[in-house]
Amino acid sequence: MNINATLLAQTIMFILFVWFCMKFVWPPIMQALTERKKQIADGLAAGERGRHDLELASRRATESMHEAKQKAGEVIAQAEKRAAQVIEEAKGLAKEEGDRILAGARAEIEQEINRAREQLRQQVAELAIAGAEKILRREVDAKAHAELLASLKNEI
Repeated sequence: MNINATLLAQTIMFILFVWFCMKFVWPPIMQALTERKKQIADGLAAGERGRHDLELASRRATESMHEAKQKAGEVIAQAEKRAAQVIEEAKGLAKEEGDRILAGARAEIEQEINRAREQLRQQVAELAIAGAEKILRREVDAKAHAELLASLKNEI
């Protein structure tokens, strides 16, 4: 065997092997590598988008919390204002009720005073009539009249 022919046959076989690999083996490998590269790039891009979305969501959550705190503060302030109004209304109603009760009590006291005066007048009139009766039944005597008047004065 000739070494040149062997070397030439091996070179041809190597070229055929390289051609076969370039034609049939290399494209699927390159396609798989390209797809894998694309998947990795897509994964990195998705990760970056996810990180960006997370930052946006974090900002929105912070803003929402801030708004919720403001709204809660406003609601609390309104509740306190309404509570103060209710207290003032209750005070006003209580004052009106107290004034009404006081006016009723004053009117009742005034009626009692008038009744007492009328009873006193009635008793004074009865005593005056009784005294006049006693004076008229007795004889006319200044000393006796003075004693009767003194006893009437003590009764009144």
